[in-house]
Amino acid sequence: MKLRRRPMMKPPGRSFVLLAVCLASAAAVADEGMRCGSRIIEIGATQAEVLAHCGEPTTRSVDVQDVRSGNRVVGTTEVHRWTYESYSGTRVLVFDQDKLRSIE
Repeated sequence: MKLRRRPMMKPPGRSFVLLAVCLASAAAVADEGMRCGSRIIEIGATQAEVLAHCGEPTTRSVDVQDVRSGNRVVGTTEVHRWTYESYSGTRVLVFDQDKLRSIE
């Protein structure tokens, strides 16, 4: 009687590790940017850049907030919140003055 050897399964190699790294990187980009057509809008973009690539938001709001140094109010800043709604979900872009600070 002849015994047949089964090929041993190899442990996950470099390709598995590479796939995991790529997926983690894609998730990080998704959290830091928003796709508008073929462009990705990233933190630091200006309001004009976002308008040029994404068009008018569904809604806009402006909130004037105090700027503090310790307990003292040293000025004010305008925080703009732009909402974009699409088939893939709702994204809120938060600008401090003219610069994009976060994507929610």
